[in-house]
Amino acid sequence: MSKRSRLFIVLLVLVVCGVFLYPTFEWYFMVPQAQKELAAGSKQQIQAYARGQAAKAVGELKSLVAASGSDAVPEKYAYLIPIAKEHYKLDGRDLPSKWTVSTLLKGFNTEEAAFSAIEGYYRTKLFDLKDEGGSVLQLGLDLSGGMSILLEADLDSLEKRLGHPPTVDDQNQAVQRAMEILNNRIDKFGVTEPQIRQQGTNQINIDIPGAADPERVNSFLMGKGSLSFHIVDQELSQKVVQYFQQNPTKAYDDQGHVITPDFVPAGYVVRGFYEKDSYGIDQLRRWVVVREEVGLDGSHIQNATVGNHPVTGKPVINFTLDQEGGEIFFQLTSTNQKGTLAILMDDKVKSMAVINEPIRERVQMSGFDRKEANDLALVLRTAAMPVDLKINNQQAVGASLGEDSVRQGLKAITLSFILVIIFMLLYYQVAGIVSDIALILNLVIMVSILSAFNLTLTLTSIAGLILTVGMAVDANVIIFERIKEEYRLGKTPEASAKAGFRKAFWTIMDANITTFIAALVLSQLGSGPVQGFANTLAVGIVSSMFTALFVSRLIFDFGIEQLKVKKLSIGWRIR
Repeated sequence: MSKRSRLFIVLLVLVVCGVFLYPTFEWYFMVPQAQKELAAGSKQQIQAYARGQAAKAVGELKSLVAASGSDAVPEKYAYLIPIAKEHYKLDGRDLPSKWTVSTLLKGFNTEEAAFSAIEGYYRTKLFDLKDEGGSVLQLGLDLSGGMSILLEADLDSLEKRLGHPPTVDDQNQAVQRAMEILNNRIDKFGVTEPQIRQQGTNQINIDIPGAADPERVNSFLMGKGSLSFHIVDQELSQKVVQYFQQNPTKAYDDQGHVITPDFVPAGYVVRGFYEKDSYGIDQLRRWVVVREEVGLDGSHIQNATVGNHPVTGKPVINFTLDQEGGEIFFQLTSTNQKGTLAILMDDKVKSMAVINEPIRERVQMSGFDRKEANDLALVLRTAAMPVDLKINNQQAVGASLGEDSVRQGLKAITLSFILVIIFMLLYYQVAGIVSDIALILNLVIMVSILSAFNLTLTLTSIAGLILTVGMAVDANVIIFERIKEEYRLGKTPEASAKAGFRKAFWTIMDANITTFIAALVLSQLGSGPVQGFANTLAVGIVSSMFTALFVSRLIFDFGIEQLKVKKLSIGWRIR
Protein backbone atom coordinates (compact mmCIF):
# COMPACT_ATOMS: atom_id res chain seq x y z
CA MET A 1 0.00 0.00 0.00
CA SER A 2 1.35 3.42 -0.94
CA LYS A 3 2.09 6.09 1.66
CA ARG A 4 -0.62 8.31 0.19
CA SER A 5 -3.23 5.58 0.70
CA ARG A 6 -2.06 4.97 4.27
CA LEU A 7 -2.17 8.70 5.01
CA PHE A 8 -5.72 8.84 3.67
CA ILE A 9 -6.76 5.94 5.94
CA VAL A 10 -5.22 7.61 9.00
CA LEU A 11 -6.96 10.92 8.22
CA LEU A 12 -10.24 9.06 7.67
CA VAL A 13 -9.86 7.32 11.03
CA LEU A 14 -9.25 10.69 12.71
CA VAL A 15 -12.38 12.17 11.12
CA VAL A 16 -14.48 9.16 12.19
CA CYS A 17 -13.07 9.43 15.73
CA GLY A 18 -14.02 13.10 15.81
CA VAL A 19 -17.58 12.25 14.76
CA PHE A 20 -17.81 9.52 17.41
CA LEU A 21 -16.35 11.69 20.16
CA TYR A 22 -18.31 14.88 19.52
CA PRO A 23 -21.62 13.78 21.16
CA THR A 24 -19.77 12.68 24.30
CA PHE A 25 -17.69 15.90 24.36
CA GLU A 26 -20.79 18.02 23.86
CA TRP A 27 -22.75 16.16 26.56
CA TYR A 28 -20.11 16.36 29.28
CA PHE A 29 -18.57 19.78 28.52
CA MET A 30 -21.23 21.88 26.75
CA VAL A 31 -24.63 20.83 28.13
CA PRO A 32 -25.43 22.48 31.50
CA GLN A 33 -25.90 20.07 34.41
CA ALA A 34 -29.40 21.44 35.09
CA GLN A 35 -30.46 20.51 31.53
CA LYS A 36 -29.04 17.00 31.95
CA GLU A 37 -31.04 16.49 35.12
CA LEU A 38 -34.24 17.67 33.43
CA ALA A 39 -33.67 15.38 30.45
CA ALA A 40 -33.12 12.43 32.81
CA GLY A 41 -36.59 12.93 34.33
CA SER A 42 -39.74 11.00 33.51
CA LYS A 43 -42.14 12.00 30.74
CA GLN A 44 -44.50 13.46 33.34
CA GLN A 45 -41.68 15.60 34.77
CA ILE A 46 -40.71 16.84 31.30
CA GLN A 47 -44.36 17.64 30.61
CA ALA A 48 -44.70 19.63 33.84
CA TYR A 49 -41.47 21.56 33.13
CA ALA A 50 -42.38 22.37 29.49
CA ARG A 51 -45.85 23.58 30.44
CA GLY A 52 -44.46 25.63 33.32
CA GLN A 53 -41.93 27.32 31.03
CA ALA A 54 -44.65 27.95 28.42
CA ALA A 55 -46.95 29.58 30.98
CA LYS A 56 -44.09 31.72 32.26
CA ALA A 57 -43.05 32.78 28.73
CA VAL A 58 -46.60 33.70 27.64
CA GLY A 59 -47.03 35.80 30.77
CA GLU A 60 -43.72 37.57 30.18
CA LEU A 61 -44.51 38.29 26.52
CA LYS A 62 -47.89 39.73 27.47
CA SER A 63 -46.19 41.96 30.05
CA LEU A 64 -43.67 43.16 27.46
CA VAL A 65 -46.47 44.00 25.01
CA ALA A 66 -48.35 45.90 27.73
CA ALA A 67 -45.20 47.85 28.67
CA SER A 68 -43.95 48.62 25.16
CA GLY A 69 -45.10 46.51 22.24
CA SER A 70 -42.60 48.13 19.87
CA ASP A 71 -39.58 46.63 21.63
CA ALA A 72 -37.51 44.10 19.71
CA VAL A 73 -38.10 40.42 20.39
CA PRO A 74 -35.77 39.23 23.19
CA GLU A 75 -33.14 36.81 21.97
CA LYS A 76 -34.45 33.99 24.15
CA TYR A 77 -37.76 34.09 22.23
CA ALA A 78 -36.20 34.32 18.75
CA TYR A 79 -37.16 30.67 18.09
CA LEU A 80 -40.82 31.79 17.92
CA ILE A 81 -40.24 34.06 14.91
CA PRO A 82 -40.15 31.27 12.26
CA ILE A 83 -43.34 29.79 13.74
CA ALA A 84 -45.03 33.19 13.70
CA LYS A 85 -43.94 33.67 10.05
CA GLU A 86 -45.68 30.43 9.08
CA HIS A 87 -48.87 31.58 10.80
CA TYR A 88 -48.76 34.92 8.98
CA LYS A 89 -48.38 33.09 5.65
CA LEU A 90 -51.16 30.62 6.40
CA ASP A 91 -53.52 33.48 7.30
CA GLY A 92 -52.59 35.40 4.13
CA ARG A 93 -51.20 38.35 6.06
CA ASP A 94 -48.17 40.43 5.10
CA LEU A 95 -45.05 39.81 7.14
CA PRO A 96 -44.08 42.70 9.45
CA SER A 97 -41.07 44.75 8.39
CA LYS A 98 -39.72 44.56 11.93
CA TRP A 99 -40.29 41.85 14.48
CA THR A 100 -41.39 43.27 17.81
CA VAL A 101 -42.99 41.56 20.79
CA SER A 102 -46.35 42.90 19.58
CA THR A 103 -46.05 41.61 16.00
CA LEU A 104 -44.70 38.30 17.37
CA LEU A 105 -47.76 37.68 19.54
CA LYS A 106 -50.04 38.73 16.67
CA GLY A 107 -48.54 35.84 14.73
CA PHE A 108 -50.51 33.52 17.02
CA ASN A 109 -54.28 33.69 16.71
CA THR A 110 -54.84 32.76 20.33
CA GLU A 111 -52.93 32.71 23.58
CA GLU A 112 -53.33 28.93 23.56
CA ALA A 113 -51.51 28.73 20.19
CA ALA A 114 -48.55 30.66 21.60
CA PHE A 115 -48.55 28.45 24.69
CA SER A 116 -48.57 25.32 22.50
CA ALA A 117 -45.66 26.56 20.37
CA ILE A 118 -43.50 27.38 23.39
CA GLU A 119 -44.38 24.11 25.09
CA GLY A 120 -43.47 22.22 21.91
CA TYR A 121 -40.08 23.96 21.81
CA TYR A 122 -39.15 22.90 25.35
CA ARG A 123 -40.61 19.42 24.86
CA THR A 124 -38.57 18.80 21.72
CA LYS A 125 -35.43 20.24 23.29
CA LEU A 126 -35.61 17.97 26.36
CA PHE A 127 -36.52 14.83 24.42
CA ASP A 128 -33.60 15.49 22.04
CA LEU A 129 -31.34 15.84 25.09
CA LYS A 130 -32.72 12.60 26.51
CA ASP A 131 -31.88 10.78 23.26
CA GLU A 132 -28.43 12.40 23.17
CA GLY A 133 -27.72 11.36 26.77
CA GLY A 134 -28.48 7.76 25.88
CA SER A 135 -26.02 7.69 22.98
CA VAL A 136 -22.82 8.90 24.65
CA LEU A 137 -20.07 7.30 26.71
CA GLN A 138 -21.65 6.51 30.05
CA LEU A 139 -19.97 6.67 33.45
CA GLY A 140 -20.37 3.59 35.62
CA LEU A 141 -22.14 3.21 38.93
CA ASP A 142 -18.85 3.67 40.80
CA LEU A 143 -18.10 6.99 39.06
CA SER A 144 -21.45 8.72 38.67
CA GLY A 145 -24.09 6.62 40.43
CA GLY A 146 -27.24 5.38 38.73
CA MET A 147 -30.46 3.60 39.61
CA SER A 148 -31.14 0.78 42.06
CA ILE A 149 -34.26 -1.36 41.67
CA LEU A 150 -35.46 -3.99 44.14
CA LEU A 151 -37.83 -6.55 42.62
CA GLU A 152 -39.85 -9.14 44.49
CA ALA A 153 -41.27 -12.36 43.06
CA ASP A 154 -45.06 -12.60 43.30
CA LEU A 155 -45.42 -15.97 45.04
CA ASP A 156 -49.20 -16.03 44.52
CA SER A 157 -48.74 -15.92 40.74
CA LEU A 158 -46.04 -18.61 41.00
CA GLU A 159 -48.43 -20.84 42.95
CA LYS A 160 -51.08 -20.44 40.24
CA ARG A 161 -48.58 -21.39 37.53
CA LEU A 162 -47.24 -24.41 39.42
CA GLY A 163 -50.60 -25.59 40.73
CA HIS A 164 -49.23 -26.04 44.25
CA PRO A 165 -47.57 -23.89 46.94
CA PRO A 166 -43.98 -23.22 45.79
CA THR A 167 -41.17 -24.80 47.77
CA VAL A 168 -37.90 -22.99 48.53
CA ASP A 169 -36.31 -24.76 45.55
CA ASP A 170 -39.19 -23.67 43.31
CA GLN A 171 -38.69 -20.07 44.40
CA ASN A 172 -34.93 -20.19 43.87
CA GLN A 173 -35.27 -21.73 40.40
CA ALA A 174 -37.90 -19.17 39.35
CA VAL A 175 -35.82 -16.24 40.64
CA GLN A 176 -32.63 -17.57 39.00
CA ARG A 177 -34.43 -17.98 35.66
CA ALA A 178 -35.94 -14.48 35.99
CA MET A 179 -32.44 -13.07 36.59
CA GLU A 180 -31.17 -14.70 33.37
CA ILE A 181 -34.06 -13.24 31.36
CA LEU A 182 -33.63 -9.79 32.92
CA ASN A 183 -29.90 -9.80 32.18
CA ASN A 184 -30.61 -10.71 28.54
CA ARG A 185 -33.31 -8.05 28.18
CA ILE A 186 -31.30 -5.28 29.83
CA ASP A 187 -28.33 -6.04 27.60
CA LYS A 188 -30.49 -5.91 24.44
CA PHE A 189 -32.14 -2.69 25.61
CA GLY A 190 -28.71 -1.03 25.45
CA VAL A 191 -28.26 -0.63 29.20
CA THR A 192 -24.66 -1.71 29.69
CA GLU A 193 -22.96 -3.34 32.65
CA PRO A 194 -25.96 -3.87 34.94
CA GLN A 195 -25.31 -5.58 38.24
CA ILE A 196 -28.04 -8.16 38.91
CA ARG A 197 -27.97 -10.24 42.07
CA GLN A 198 -30.38 -12.29 44.13
CA GLN A 199 -31.34 -10.94 47.53
CA GLY A 200 -32.89 -13.44 49.92
CA THR A 201 -35.04 -16.18 48.42
CA ASN A 202 -37.52 -14.15 46.37
CA GLN A 203 -35.95 -10.74 45.66
CA ILE A 204 -33.72 -9.41 42.87
CA ASN A 205 -31.58 -6.29 43.12
CA ILE A 206 -30.61 -4.46 39.91
CA ASP A 207 -28.06 -1.62 39.82
CA ILE A 208 -27.98 0.27 36.50
CA PRO A 209 -25.24 2.87 35.89
CA GLY A 210 -25.90 6.32 34.53
CA ALA A 211 -29.09 8.36 34.37
CA ALA A 212 -31.33 5.46 33.39
CA ASP A 213 -34.81 6.41 32.20
CA PRO A 214 -37.24 4.94 34.79
CA GLU A 215 -39.95 4.36 32.17
CA ARG A 216 -37.59 2.55 29.82
CA VAL A 217 -36.23 0.50 32.72
CA ASN A 218 -39.75 -0.53 33.67
CA SER A 219 -40.48 -1.67 30.11
CA PHE A 220 -38.12 -4.63 30.24
CA LEU A 221 -39.78 -5.90 33.42
CA MET A 222 -42.93 -6.78 31.48
CA GLY A 223 -43.69 -10.46 30.94
CA LYS A 224 -45.44 -12.13 28.00
CA GLY A 225 -48.54 -12.67 30.12
CA SER A 226 -49.11 -8.91 30.32
CA LEU A 227 -50.53 -8.98 26.79
CA SER A 228 -53.97 -10.53 26.18
CA PHE A 229 -56.77 -10.54 23.60
CA HIS A 230 -60.44 -9.93 24.59
CA ILE A 231 -63.77 -9.57 22.81
CA VAL A 232 -65.46 -6.13 23.14
CA ASP A 233 -69.15 -5.58 23.90
CA GLN A 234 -69.94 -2.36 22.03
CA GLU A 235 -73.45 -1.92 23.44
CA LEU A 236 -72.28 -2.17 27.04
CA SER A 237 -69.35 0.10 26.20
CA GLN A 238 -71.73 2.88 25.07
CA LYS A 239 -73.76 2.55 28.28
CA VAL A 240 -70.65 2.74 30.44
CA VAL A 241 -69.35 5.81 28.57
CA GLN A 242 -72.66 7.60 29.14
CA TYR A 243 -72.77 6.50 32.80
CA PHE A 244 -69.25 7.80 33.56
CA GLN A 245 -69.97 11.07 31.74
CA GLN A 246 -72.93 11.59 34.08
CA ASN A 247 -71.10 10.22 37.14
CA PRO A 248 -67.40 11.05 36.68
CA THR A 249 -66.59 10.53 40.38
CA LYS A 250 -67.72 6.90 40.25
CA ALA A 251 -65.12 5.77 37.73
CA TYR A 252 -62.32 5.02 40.22
CA ASP A 253 -61.99 3.67 43.74
CA ASP A 254 -59.62 5.03 46.43
CA GLN A 255 -56.67 3.10 44.96
CA GLY A 256 -57.28 4.45 41.46
CA HIS A 257 -58.68 1.19 40.07
CA VAL A 258 -61.56 1.32 37.58
CA ILE A 259 -64.94 0.46 39.12
CA THR A 260 -67.20 -1.74 37.03
CA PRO A 261 -70.78 -0.37 37.33
CA ASP A 262 -73.46 -2.64 38.79
CA PHE A 263 -75.41 -2.87 35.53
CA VAL A 264 -72.47 -4.56 33.80
CA PRO A 265 -73.20 -8.32 34.00
CA ALA A 266 -70.81 -10.85 35.50
CA GLY A 267 -68.08 -11.99 33.11
CA TYR A 268 -67.43 -8.48 31.78
CA VAL A 269 -65.03 -5.78 33.02
CA VAL A 270 -64.46 -2.11 32.22
CA ARG A 271 -61.10 -1.08 30.82
CA GLY A 272 -59.72 2.19 29.48
CA PHE A 273 -58.65 2.74 25.86
CA TYR A 274 -55.41 4.74 25.91
CA GLU A 275 -53.44 6.60 23.26
CA LYS A 276 -50.06 8.33 23.48
CA ASP A 277 -49.92 12.10 23.64
CA SER A 278 -47.05 14.24 22.36
CA TYR A 279 -45.01 13.33 25.45
CA GLY A 280 -45.52 9.59 24.99
CA ILE A 281 -47.81 9.47 28.06
CA ASP A 282 -50.91 7.28 27.96
CA GLN A 283 -54.08 9.39 27.82
CA LEU A 284 -57.56 7.93 28.40
CA ARG A 285 -59.71 8.33 25.27
CA ARG A 286 -62.79 6.26 26.13
CA TRP A 287 -64.13 3.41 28.25
CA VAL A 288 -64.44 -0.09 26.81
CA VAL A 289 -66.26 -3.15 28.20
CA VAL A 290 -64.55 -6.45 27.40
CA ARG A 291 -65.13 -10.05 28.32
CA GLU A 292 -63.23 -10.93 31.47
CA GLU A 293 -62.29 -14.28 29.96
CA VAL A 294 -58.99 -14.07 28.09
CA GLY A 295 -59.51 -15.03 24.46
CA LEU A 296 -55.80 -15.54 23.85
CA ASP A 297 -52.87 -15.12 26.21
CA GLY A 298 -49.68 -13.35 25.13
CA SER A 299 -47.60 -16.41 26.05
CA HIS A 300 -48.58 -17.94 22.68
CA ILE A 301 -46.69 -15.23 20.77
CA GLN A 302 -43.75 -16.87 19.03
CA ASN A 303 -42.19 -13.86 17.34
CA ALA A 304 -42.78 -10.11 17.17
CA THR A 305 -41.45 -7.57 14.66
CA VAL A 306 -42.02 -3.84 14.15
CA GLY A 307 -43.27 -2.49 10.84
CA ASN A 308 -45.23 0.46 9.45
CA HIS A 309 -48.94 0.67 8.71
CA PRO A 310 -49.43 0.79 4.91
CA VAL A 311 -51.91 3.69 5.13
CA THR A 312 -50.99 5.79 8.18
CA GLY A 313 -47.27 4.96 8.24
CA LYS A 314 -47.43 4.63 12.03
CA PRO A 315 -45.53 1.84 13.83
CA VAL A 316 -47.28 -1.52 14.14
CA ILE A 317 -46.25 -4.76 15.83
CA ASN A 318 -46.66 -7.95 13.81
CA PHE A 319 -47.13 -11.09 15.91
CA THR A 320 -46.61 -14.69 14.88
CA LEU A 321 -48.43 -17.22 17.09
CA ASP A 322 -47.36 -20.76 17.89
CA GLN A 323 -49.45 -23.67 16.61
CA GLU A 324 -51.63 -23.92 19.73
CA GLY A 325 -52.13 -20.15 19.83
CA GLY A 326 -53.03 -20.12 16.14
CA GLU A 327 -55.78 -22.70 16.69
CA ILE A 328 -57.15 -20.81 19.71
CA PHE A 329 -57.11 -17.51 17.82
CA PHE A 330 -58.76 -19.08 14.77
CA GLN A 331 -61.63 -20.37 16.93
CA LEU A 332 -61.93 -16.99 18.69
CA THR A 333 -62.09 -14.96 15.47
CA SER A 334 -64.34 -17.51 13.71
CA THR A 335 -67.03 -17.37 16.39
CA ASN A 336 -66.86 -13.56 16.73
CA GLN A 337 -66.84 -12.36 13.11
CA LYS A 338 -67.99 -8.73 12.73
CA GLY A 339 -67.28 -8.29 16.44
CA THR A 340 -64.52 -6.12 17.90
CA LEU A 341 -61.26 -7.52 19.26
CA ALA A 342 -59.29 -5.59 21.89
CA ILE A 343 -55.64 -6.10 22.71
CA LEU A 344 -54.84 -5.30 26.33
CA MET A 345 -51.43 -4.63 27.86
CA ASP A 346 -51.26 -4.27 31.64
CA ASP A 347 -55.09 -3.96 31.72
CA LYS A 348 -55.03 -1.04 29.25
CA VAL A 349 -56.71 -1.33 25.85
CA LYS A 350 -53.95 -0.47 23.37
CA SER A 351 -55.60 -1.46 20.12
CA MET A 352 -59.03 -2.46 18.77
CA ALA A 353 -60.09 -3.85 15.41
CA VAL A 354 -63.20 -5.34 13.79
CA ILE A 355 -62.88 -9.06 12.98
CA ASN A 356 -63.71 -9.31 9.27
CA GLU A 357 -62.50 -12.89 8.79
CA PRO A 358 -60.96 -15.70 10.83
CA ILE A 359 -57.27 -15.21 11.66
CA ARG A 360 -54.96 -18.08 12.45
CA GLU A 361 -51.31 -17.22 13.05
CA ARG A 362 -50.49 -13.61 12.14
CA VAL A 363 -51.75 -10.62 14.15
CA GLN A 364 -51.06 -6.90 13.83
CA MET A 365 -51.35 -4.34 16.63
CA SER A 366 -51.01 -0.55 16.53
CA GLY A 367 -51.28 2.20 19.14
CA PHE A 368 -47.60 2.57 20.04
CA ASP A 369 -44.88 5.08 19.29
CA ARG A 370 -41.70 3.81 17.62
CA LYS A 371 -39.65 3.33 20.80
CA GLU A 372 -42.46 1.62 22.70
CA ALA A 373 -43.16 -0.67 19.75
CA ASN A 374 -39.49 -1.70 19.56
CA ASP A 375 -39.33 -2.26 23.32
CA LEU A 376 -42.50 -4.35 23.42
CA ALA A 377 -41.44 -6.42 20.40
CA LEU A 378 -38.12 -7.12 22.09
CA VAL A 379 -39.82 -8.21 25.33
CA LEU A 380 -42.20 -10.47 23.43
CA ARG A 381 -39.30 -12.11 21.58
CA THR A 382 -37.60 -13.07 24.83
CA ALA A 383 -38.67 -15.88 27.12
CA ALA A 384 -41.68 -15.42 29.36
CA MET A 385 -41.01 -14.59 32.97
CA PRO A 386 -41.34 -17.74 35.13
CA VAL A 387 -42.81 -15.56 37.89
CA ASP A 388 -44.41 -12.12 37.99
CA LEU A 389 -42.13 -9.45 39.44
CA LYS A 390 -43.23 -6.49 41.54
CA ILE A 391 -41.15 -3.34 42.04
CA ASN A 392 -40.58 -3.01 45.79
CA ASN A 393 -38.24 -0.05 45.62
CA GLN A 394 -36.77 2.12 42.89
CA GLN A 395 -34.36 4.93 43.68
CA ALA A 396 -31.36 6.87 42.45
CA VAL A 397 -28.05 5.96 44.06
CA GLY A 398 -24.84 7.97 44.41
CA ALA A 399 -21.42 6.97 43.17
CA SER A 400 -19.93 4.13 45.21
CA LEU A 401 -16.59 5.95 45.16
CA GLY A 402 -16.24 9.40 46.68
CA GLU A 403 -15.30 12.39 44.56
CA ASP A 404 -11.87 12.50 46.20
CA SER A 405 -11.20 8.85 45.33
CA VAL A 406 -12.26 9.38 41.72
CA ARG A 407 -10.16 12.55 41.46
CA GLN A 408 -7.09 10.82 42.90
CA GLY A 409 -7.57 7.86 40.58
CA LEU A 410 -7.81 10.08 37.52
CA LYS A 411 -4.73 12.04 38.66
CA ALA A 412 -2.79 8.79 39.00
CA ILE A 413 -3.88 7.67 35.54
CA THR A 414 -2.96 11.02 33.97
CA LEU A 415 0.41 11.05 35.72
CA SER A 416 1.26 7.52 34.61
CA PHE A 417 0.33 8.35 31.02
CA ILE A 418 2.55 11.46 31.07
CA LEU A 419 5.45 9.53 32.60
CA VAL A 420 5.22 6.86 29.88
CA ILE A 421 5.32 9.57 27.21
CA ILE A 422 8.34 11.25 28.84
CA PHE A 423 10.17 7.94 29.23
CA MET A 424 9.69 7.03 25.55
CA LEU A 425 10.83 10.51 24.54
CA LEU A 426 13.99 10.40 26.66
CA TYR A 427 14.97 6.80 25.98
CA TYR A 428 14.24 6.63 22.25
CA GLN A 429 14.78 10.32 21.37
CA VAL A 430 13.15 11.24 18.03
CA ALA A 431 11.72 7.73 17.62
CA GLY A 432 10.10 8.28 21.02
CA ILE A 433 8.16 11.20 19.51
CA VAL A 434 6.76 8.79 16.90
CA SER A 435 5.78 6.41 19.70
CA ASP A 436 4.12 9.19 21.71
CA ILE A 437 2.08 10.34 18.69
CA ALA A 438 0.89 6.77 18.15
CA LEU A 439 0.15 6.45 21.87
CA ILE A 440 -2.01 9.57 21.98
CA LEU A 441 -3.85 8.55 18.80
CA ASN A 442 -4.37 5.10 20.32
CA LEU A 443 -6.10 6.65 23.36
CA VAL A 444 -8.28 8.85 21.13
CA ILE A 445 -9.37 5.86 19.03
CA MET A 446 -10.19 3.78 22.11
CA VAL A 447 -12.33 6.47 23.74
CA SER A 448 -14.11 7.22 20.45
CA ILE A 449 -15.01 3.54 19.95
CA LEU A 450 -16.26 3.26 23.53
CA SER A 451 -18.35 6.37 22.91
CA ALA A 452 -19.69 5.13 19.56
CA PHE A 453 -20.93 1.86 21.07
CA ASN A 454 -22.36 3.63 24.14
CA LEU A 455 -20.26 1.52 26.52
CA THR A 456 -19.96 2.29 30.22
CA LEU A 457 -16.71 3.60 31.69
CA THR A 458 -15.89 2.38 35.20
CA LEU A 459 -12.64 2.38 37.16
CA THR A 460 -12.03 -1.17 35.94
CA SER A 461 -12.57 0.04 32.36
CA ILE A 462 -10.05 2.81 32.98
CA ALA A 463 -7.64 0.15 34.25
CA GLY A 464 -8.15 -1.61 30.92
CA LEU A 465 -7.27 1.63 29.15
CA ILE A 466 -4.03 1.99 31.11
CA LEU A 467 -3.11 -1.67 30.53
CA THR A 468 -3.68 -1.16 26.82
CA VAL A 469 -1.44 1.93 26.84
CA GLY A 470 1.30 -0.19 28.41
CA MET A 471 0.80 -2.89 25.77
CA ALA A 472 0.89 -0.29 23.01
CA VAL A 473 4.24 0.95 24.36
CA ASP A 474 5.43 -2.65 24.46
CA ALA A 475 4.70 -3.01 20.73
CA ASN A 476 6.70 0.12 19.97
CA VAL A 477 9.58 -1.09 22.14
CA ILE A 478 9.73 -4.39 20.23
CA ILE A 479 9.72 -2.53 16.89
CA PHE A 480 12.39 -0.04 17.96
CA GLU A 481 14.68 -2.76 19.34
CA ARG A 482 14.36 -4.67 16.05
CA ILE A 483 15.23 -1.53 14.11
CA LYS A 484 18.26 -1.03 16.38
CA GLU A 485 19.50 -4.56 15.62
CA GLU A 486 19.22 -3.97 11.89
CA TYR A 487 20.84 -0.53 12.14
CA ARG A 488 23.81 -1.95 14.10
CA LEU A 489 24.43 -4.35 11.19
CA GLY A 490 25.23 -1.32 9.03
CA LYS A 491 21.98 -1.09 7.08
CA THR A 492 20.60 2.23 5.91
CA PRO A 493 17.86 3.93 8.00
CA GLU A 494 15.26 3.01 5.35
CA ALA A 495 16.29 -0.66 5.21
CA SER A 496 16.54 -0.86 9.01
CA ALA A 497 13.03 0.53 9.50
CA LYS A 498 11.50 -1.81 6.90
CA ALA A 499 13.26 -4.86 8.32
CA GLY A 500 12.44 -3.88 11.91
CA PHE A 501 8.70 -3.52 11.23
CA ARG A 502 8.63 -6.71 9.15
CA LYS A 503 10.38 -8.88 11.76
CA ALA A 504 8.41 -7.43 14.69
CA PHE A 505 5.06 -7.88 12.96
CA TRP A 506 4.34 -11.51 13.86
CA THR A 507 5.79 -11.20 17.37
CA ILE A 508 3.34 -8.37 18.08
CA MET A 509 0.43 -10.11 16.34
CA ASP A 510 0.92 -13.36 18.27
CA ALA A 511 1.02 -11.60 21.65
CA ASN A 512 -1.98 -9.40 20.91
CA ILE A 513 -4.15 -12.13 19.35
CA THR A 514 -3.82 -14.37 22.42
CA THR A 515 -4.69 -11.45 24.70
CA PHE A 516 -7.60 -10.52 22.42
CA ILE A 517 -8.98 -14.08 22.66
CA ALA A 518 -8.79 -13.90 26.46
CA ALA A 519 -10.58 -10.52 26.39
CA LEU A 520 -13.37 -11.94 24.20
CA VAL A 521 -13.87 -14.87 26.57
CA LEU A 522 -14.02 -12.51 29.56
CA SER A 523 -16.47 -10.28 27.70
CA GLN A 524 -18.82 -13.19 26.97
CA LEU A 525 -18.60 -14.98 30.30
CA GLY A 526 -18.06 -12.04 32.64
CA SER A 527 -20.55 -9.48 33.85
CA GLY A 528 -20.51 -6.01 35.39
CA PRO A 529 -17.01 -4.58 36.00
CA VAL A 530 -15.30 -7.69 34.57
CA GLN A 531 -17.16 -7.31 31.29
CA GLY A 532 -16.33 -3.58 31.17
CA PHE A 533 -12.63 -4.34 31.65
CA ALA A 534 -12.74 -7.01 28.92
CA ASN A 535 -14.54 -4.75 26.43
CA THR A 536 -12.04 -1.94 26.98
CA LEU A 537 -9.10 -4.32 26.68
CA ALA A 538 -10.41 -5.82 23.41
CA VAL A 539 -10.97 -2.39 21.87
CA GLY A 540 -7.52 -1.26 23.03
CA ILE A 541 -5.74 -4.25 21.50
CA VAL A 542 -7.18 -3.58 18.05
CA SER A 543 -6.45 0.15 18.38
CA SER A 544 -2.86 -0.37 19.62
CA MET A 545 -2.01 -2.75 16.76
CA PHE A 546 -3.32 -0.21 14.25
CA THR A 547 -1.31 2.67 15.73
CA ALA A 548 1.90 0.66 16.34
CA LEU A 549 2.05 -1.20 13.02
CA PHE A 550 0.28 1.25 10.71
CA VAL A 551 0.60 4.81 12.04
CA SER A 552 4.16 4.47 13.37
CA ARG A 553 5.25 2.87 10.09
CA LEU A 554 3.72 5.74 8.11
CA ILE A 555 5.55 8.36 10.22
CA PHE A 556 8.86 6.47 9.93
CA ASP A 557 8.56 6.14 6.15
CA PHE A 558 7.62 9.79 5.76
CA GLY A 559 10.50 10.99 7.95
CA ILE A 560 13.13 8.81 6.29
CA GLU A 561 12.09 9.30 2.66
CA GLN A 562 10.73 12.83 2.62
CA LEU A 563 13.14 14.40 5.12
CA LYS A 564 16.13 12.44 3.69
CA VAL A 565 17.23 11.18 7.12
CA LYS A 566 20.81 9.91 7.01
CA LYS A 567 21.07 8.80 10.64
CA LEU A 568 18.44 7.28 12.95
CA SER A 569 17.76 8.92 16.31
CA ILE A 570 16.47 5.86 18.14
CA GLY A 571 18.54 5.63 21.31
CA TRP A 572 21.43 7.13 23.23
CA ARG A 573 23.92 4.39 22.28
CA ILE A 574 23.01 4.33 18.59
CA ARG A 575 25.33 6.47 16.50
